[in-house]
Amino acid sequence: MLPRPSLCLLPRFCSFLPFATMSSKTSTFHLQQPLNYRAGARIQPVDGSHSEEVYEPATGRVMGKFLFSGEKEVDLAVQSAKAAFKIWSQKSGMERSRVLLEAARIIREQREEIATMETINNGKSIFEARVDIDISWQCLEYYAGLAGAIAGQHVQLPGGSFAYTRKEALGVCVGIGAWNYPFQIACWKSAPALACGNAMIYKPSPLTPISVVMLAEIFTQAGVPNGLFNVVQGGAATGQFLCQHRDVAKVSFTGSVPTGIKIMEMSAKGIKPVTLELGGKSPLIIFSDSVLENAVNGALMANFLTQGEVCCNGTRVFVQREILEAFTEEVVKRTQKIKIGDPLLEDTRMGGLISRPHLERVLGFITQAKEQVRASGFLGFERACWKE
Repeated sequence: MLPRPSLCLLPRFCSFLPFATMSSKTSTFHLQQPLNYRAGARIQPVDGSHSEEVYEPATGRVMGKFLFSGEKEVDLAVQSAKAAFKIWSQKSGMERSRVLLEAARIIREQREEIATMETINNGKSIFEARVDIDISWQCLEYYAGLAGAIAGQHVQLPGGSFAYTRKEALGVCVGIGAWNYPFQIACWKSAPALACGNAMIYKPSPLTPISVVMLAEIFTQAGVPNGLFNVVQGGAATGQFLCQHRDVAKVSFTGSVPTGIKIMEMSAKGIKPVTLELGGKSPLIIFSDSVLENAVNGALMANFLTQGEVCCNGTRVFVQREILEAFTEEVVKRTQKIKIGDPLLEDTRMGGLISRPHLERVLGFITQAKEQVRASGFLGFERACWKE
């Protein structure tokens, strides 16, 4: 096993990969400002009673605390969004497009700052975080391009009459995000909502509450009305208040299947449309006539991208027996070269897992896989990844 650096970075969340090269760099960020955002400013929730610590996954360091939002704060956020919606929905598609393009420009300009914060709060490598931020501003540009083209239809009727349809914004939409792509998912949800003339209240995962507030400030700087994009922090109770609020028109959620079921149930009571992006199973099937290098590249990306913390990652890799040995040897060779360490370092390709409970879950899967490997009599993976 390779020795760890003197700073002992990643002691809690990367110790299960002893073959990795470890390297060190420090982060000194400490949370000082509130993480709720309402009516164009950071604020503390009016009824925040429960506080939660914010961790840096790479080190386990506590960066600060933030307050969960209660029912009163949720209602204030909704009323603020309703007021902004009345202004925003009356603007032309081209006016909304210009604001979204300006927000995209600011994100490009602040790319390094946002990516660094995403890395500190999420644990992924700075290399990947920069890609996430690029995808984010591209998303805003895409929907900015559609904003001016939103239109109804002209329908010719008998006798010289005609009818027409028009598309109207829904109102206040709620976005509930996941912790694996905090900033990017917030852009995925807010860009189409704002392009169509809606307002949005966004609740990030309590594990990654920081970067979405930066997005809220960017929208304000770009010219959206105060209150058009609000951020409320919290857990399940906060999400329930949002889903059940009478003035919320739509809910969009990214996360687990069990939570998605609950959100659909709560929203159904108010007959709210719901968009759910949930977890899944994505098997990778490799046949003997495949190009081995391509197969290995695909398997590595499907399992190690973002520390494996992606809902569409290759949960199972099925390899035809004729090429199993050659495939495994190449995978082992490549995984031994993955550099794990401080995610803020340029040459790191895998950072820390998001939390201690998630680490324990991953370790459980590894233990289960090792037991299955022993039962099958195939020990190559165990030798490669667990013994020097």
